[in-house]
Amino acid sequence: MAKHLTHWIGGRPWSGASERQGEITDPSTGQVSGKVDFASVAEVDLAVQTAVTAFAGWRDVSISRRVRILFAFRELLEAHRDELAAMIVSEHGKVHSDALGEVARGIEVVEYACGIPQALKGGYSNQVSTGIDVYSLRQPLGPVAIISPFNFPAMVPLWFFPIAIATGNTVVLKPSEKDPSAAIFMAELWKKAGLPDGVFNVVQGDKVAVDRLLEHPEIKSVSFVGSTPIAQYVYETGTKHGKRVQALGGAKNHMLVLPDADLDLAADAAINAGFGSAGERCMAISALVAVEPVGDELSKKIQQRMADISVGPGSSPTSDMGPLVTGAHRDKVTSYIPAGVAAGADLAVDGREHPIAQQTPDGESTENGFWLGPTLFDRVLPGMPVYDDEVFGPILSIVRVESYEEGLELINSNPYGNGTAIFTNDGGAARRFQQEVEVGMVGINVPIPVPVAYHSFGGWKASLFGDTHAYGEEGVRFFTRAKAVTQRWLDPSHGGINLGFPTNH
Repeated sequence: MAKHLTHWIGGRPWSGASERQGEITDPSTGQVSGKVDFASVAEVDLAVQTAVTAFAGWRDVSISRRVRILFAFRELLEAHRDELAAMIVSEHGKVHSDALGEVARGIEVVEYACGIPQALKGGYSNQVSTGIDVYSLRQPLGPVAIISPFNFPAMVPLWFFPIAIATGNTVVLKPSEKDPSAAIFMAELWKKAGLPDGVFNVVQGDKVAVDRLLEHPEIKSVSFVGSTPIAQYVYETGTKHGKRVQALGGAKNHMLVLPDADLDLAADAAINAGFGSAGERCMAISALVAVEPVGDELSKKIQQRMADISVGPGSSPTSDMGPLVTGAHRDKVTSYIPAGVAAGADLAVDGREHPIAQQTPDGESTENGFWLGPTLFDRVLPGMPVYDDEVFGPILSIVRVESYEEGLELINSNPYGNGTAIFTNDGGAARRFQQEVEVGMVGINVPIPVPVAYHSFGGWKASLFGDTHAYGEEGVRFFTRAKAVTQRWLDPSHGGINLGFPTNH
């Protein structure tokens, strides 16, 4: 039976009748697997009002109790990680191991949020004037909105809502309509963990829901991940309506390979970072910058490895790479292949010719799936669409330069500044690169430098709108407001006698 996904409001599935719905598809087969309700303005308003009502109580819940609920949620996520990963595979298309990795990285943020008592500690200054003390504290914003993309339906929401909830806010999450099940599943786990009803809500839908969240006067902040044009729209619209906004945009991530690098390590990294999750990652390496004379050898090593990539359903244990998320997106990515050839790039490996597994583990045909195999262009130049655009698919471009300086200038002149990497055995060159490159996240012999949960994720330039990155200390600051209190007590206070051991409640 086809599944039906709806909203989660006030601790339970929404029970109304939707005016509009969207289709959920299995990218491996192209078949419709279910429907998802699209929220109207009225449904968004209901979810926000529910979050407003819940905030009045949740903000006053002790930090100790919040942490106990977070620990319970973490244990439930861990216990159900395979089930959650299978949902992601069925709707996004990525292979199961990749989906498990996504869930694992999301759990890291929950674990960080479990330490929120330390992150919320304020400062205290005693006797700043005679009998006067000053201290600082951080308090929650109120109801907050999270708008997440299709490529990481579990991990990206988990970048935000554990910290938002731990700091005392309530949440309205709008997941991608392409893979909506993960959000509802996590809402159910929150319920089992003991989170009060209304603290975590989910509204499914499209631009109607997004726009209402951006405009709603009761939403205090918006966290967004997606393409740069939409990130800019979210930032400008949200801030115009008086909201705090962090909008993480697109990327064109370069990997600079110096002549002294271990080329086998670099080739492996290029494969993993270029074709993992079918290239549908904002941290994917899409431009490999080879400092000559290593271009020919590096291209050869990459091509040899590409031939061994198994492309097939994400549910198959033998698949290394799955399909793209939709037919429309597959067609858009594929269009860069003839465009690259027309622009003069060398098509070294044509992913349209890569063999695809013929059926799923359940025996369903993959003939109508959204497939494109790994593709490699060589001798790519700036100005070519395959270089200039964020392709967001399994197309890797090799750009050849004559020196470190030329490669650095190429990276720094790009409008995006999300992630980058350098491969070298020269510590001095690596240190110079991390100092000089104008990119927010840098890897040194690490191709996908996504920071761990106690640091923060975010790029520079057109890859970020707003001045606060996701999770870590910056995430705590984003979801709280600072308050300074100056106090004077003229008389000492007295309490009664209680010989019992003090406990937290």
